[in-house]
Amino acid sequence: MKKEPYRVNLPESGMVDYWYNVRVDMKERHDPYLNPGTGKPLKKEELLPVFCAQSVEQEYNETDRHISIPGGVMDYYRTFRPSPLVRAFNLERELDTPAKIFFKFEGGNTSGSHKLNSAAAQAFFAKEQGLKGLATETGAGQWGTALSMACAFYGLDLTVFMVKISAQQKPYRREVMRTYGAEVIESPSPFTGVGKRMLARDPESGGSLGCAISEAVERAVSTSGVRYALGSVLNHVLLHQAVIGSEAKRAMEQLGEYPDVVIGCAGGGSNLGGILCEYMAERLSGKSKVRFVAAEPSSCPSLTRGKYAYDFCDMGHVTPLAKMYTLGSGFLPSPIHAGGLRYHGMSPVLSKLYHDGYIDKAVAVPQNAAFAAAKHFARAEGILPAPESAHAIAAAIDEAMAFKERGERGVILFNLSGTGYFDMAAYAAYNEGRLTDHIPSDGELEQGFAGLREIAANAGQESV
Repeated sequence: MKKEPYRVNLPESGMVDYWYNVRVDMKERHDPYLNPGTGKPLKKEELLPVFCAQSVEQEYNETDRHISIPGGVMDYYRTFRPSPLVRAFNLERELDTPAKIFFKFEGGNTSGSHKLNSAAAQAFFAKEQGLKGLATETGAGQWGTALSMACAFYGLDLTVFMVKISAQQKPYRREVMRTYGAEVIESPSPFTGVGKRMLARDPESGGSLGCAISEAVERAVSTSGVRYALGSVLNHVLLHQAVIGSEAKRAMEQLGEYPDVVIGCAGGGSNLGGILCEYMAERLSGKSKVRFVAAEPSSCPSLTRGKYAYDFCDMGHVTPLAKMYTLGSGFLPSPIHAGGLRYHGMSPVLSKLYHDGYIDKAVAVPQNAAFAAAKHFARAEGILPAPESAHAIAAAIDEAMAFKERGERGVILFNLSGTGYFDMAAYAAYNEGRLTDHIPSDGELEQGFAGLREIAANAGQESV
């Protein structure tokens, strides 16, 4: 009897050398970005003072299904890619489920997450453009760490505005960034106009990704030779993360397997967008009936309780307007430990796919349930997952138990996007029973939605 492998490690020769652009295969594209001042579609040249020129080109690319990965990016990818596909045999046995559970493990690099896929690309573009540095934000710290590594590799300066509560919860993540040469500033900070306004309103504010984005954009556009880099949400970021799903599909094909359900955690969209990409292409073309599940935190439920509307991508309203599922750019999430998911909106691409029914389900996972799933997974599979990834694990366990209850065999694939070794304060709080679940009330959400109506009126859009 042939023994099934625990993991598939694609050889370097099996690396994908392209990024798959799901927008080409979408039945309808997402609505255009809008200039908040005019209410008209944003032109590419309006983004050039903010982002690297090549990132802007990719952001607007709706024609090229496969975009070749530049050699300079492939040189860096070879230091940490391809990542393994792993069969969770022990978890399956403990759950006593007839389902097969696979996960793509993206936490094997020093940043501990999938974020390095886009960080490498954006830093390379900055270097090729002759820039001296980048500015960015980070929540839990995975993106900031990844971009710190990439900027060190390509010889660029980097300023990271780190959400204050995350900087306090994860001081060692901050030190990794500094070790790679980044300047790390807690957000909200007294060094930008946005930060000063936030602190004037609430001197004890723990911050949010929306606020940190505003500060990073302000720093980038006001500093010569510097551009802004974003780790999630936008089209070019999802494009870079598509290597996850492309590699996963190749590895699954080696095993003769095809998933019935694909799962990713969902904050801004890079994690989910990365794992679903090429499977979504087959769903869109009618070749597959694979289901897609987005797992988000119940404390920041943009897909499950948000509005599909135009909104700013940041709290300080310095970014363009994007049509997405959102809680309102003024929504301030509770300080959960899954800092990478503390974002008010969802990727326009994923929002459109969800709105049109191609992402089949979104589930909101309470913080304690996510950590319970993380602990179960760690004990079974020997990998300590990041709190963000734990949401996908919780959803995968639920899907596995649903197969069991129906008496059906099935194949589950989820993205284990990062490790939790910098999140021990969170695990300590869970183990000691101090971790709390905050589910925003309808009244709390309404405060964010009120801002959406004002934005719609100013931009000449239908009210939400």
